[in-house]
Amino acid sequence: MNIHEHQAKEIIKKFGAPVPNGCPVFSLDELEAAAKKITTTKIVLKAQIHAGGRGKAGGVKLVNNLEELKKEAKELFGKVLVTHQTGPQGREVKRLYLEDASEIDQEFYLSCLVDRATSKIAFISSAEGGMDIEEVAAKTPEKIITTRVGIEDKVDDKDALGILKPFNLDGNALEDGKKIVQALYQSLIKTDANLIEVNPLILTKDNKVICLDAKINFDDNALFRHPKILELRDLNEEDPMEIEASKYDLAYIKLDGQIGCMVNGAGLAMATMDIINLYGSEPANFLDVGGGASKEKVTAAFKIILSDKNVKGILINIFGGIMRCDVIAEGVIAAAKETELNIPLVVRLAGTNFEKGKEILNNSSLKIIPADDLNDAAKKIVEAIK
Repeated sequence: MNIHEHQAKEIIKKFGAPVPNGCPVFSLDELEAAAKKITTTKIVLKAQIHAGGRGKAGGVKLVNNLEELKKEAKELFGKVLVTHQTGPQGREVKRLYLEDASEIDQEFYLSCLVDRATSKIAFISSAEGGMDIEEVAAKTPEKIITTRVGIEDKVDDKDALGILKPFNLDGNALEDGKKIVQALYQSLIKTDANLIEVNPLILTKDNKVICLDAKINFDDNALFRHPKILELRDLNEEDPMEIEASKYDLAYIKLDGQIGCMVNGAGLAMATMDIINLYGSEPANFLDVGGGASKEKVTAAFKIILSDKNVKGILINIFGGIMRCDVIAEGVIAAAKETELNIPLVVRLAGTNFEKGKEILNNSSLKIIPADDLNDAAKKIVEAIK
């Protein structure tokens, strides 16, 4: 789960990271009262969407007075920002953030994330912070330093200095940097976050280190332990189909292709999408129904796939272990009849009760294309939608 910048800053602030004074705004009526909470002459106005690159897209403004603030805020509210992370459809701005203006001397990049390959926390730091960190990563990766630390009570001083080395900090600024490293580390561990990113981390002209931006992504599977964090979820920032899938505990991600996929198991789902690509088409989604899905869950998954108007055909690939193939078959039939299915449907069943599942499908009135294995299934669905 992602959250907004102003929410992320509140979280890392609780763990000791310095952030500029700021105030979120949810309507133009709140603007004047929020502006009174800003302590600098100039005010930074930021669009709040779940995507990076807002500055380049015109979503960050520096204003000199209340009149300018009202003008810029009116233009930003309801505006669709298109960035390199939103896709061409963009994201509509439904909230803003006012913030004290900072006197920036240098901009850095700092993030920490769960490194599953090493079971450690990886800190990524670079002296080339700001809006163009993606370009730095692509063109000069040597300017980005990765430091992996064990999961302990805190980051030891040697590792902290290694993380901060690209910034060439000294004196009070170095001490500020150490505190920020510890704050981000504690924030990540204590909230079950997958990623915390500060871009830019700045050195001010009076030698202070401040988190000028913040992004946090949380582990969805751990949110049950953090009900207060779950309350920060903004459904306006999520795909409606993904929201519907979450109601049934379905792992669903919308993609840009034409073949809808229903699979049990993430690994099998990835293999299914790969082989669709191999035969010259594109998957319309990632959808893992899990190991023990009910008939109702399968029906919901089928409806979600069909709600995507780009879907020209569906491939169901089930290898039953805990999942029973007869349950899948019953769910498919119920959903197909309810939605009046009129596009090609290829089904490959293997494993627990697969013979019973095939029998149920064969005895239905549906025009289902059976497949013997994944290779056969992919060939048939790609051919069927031509």
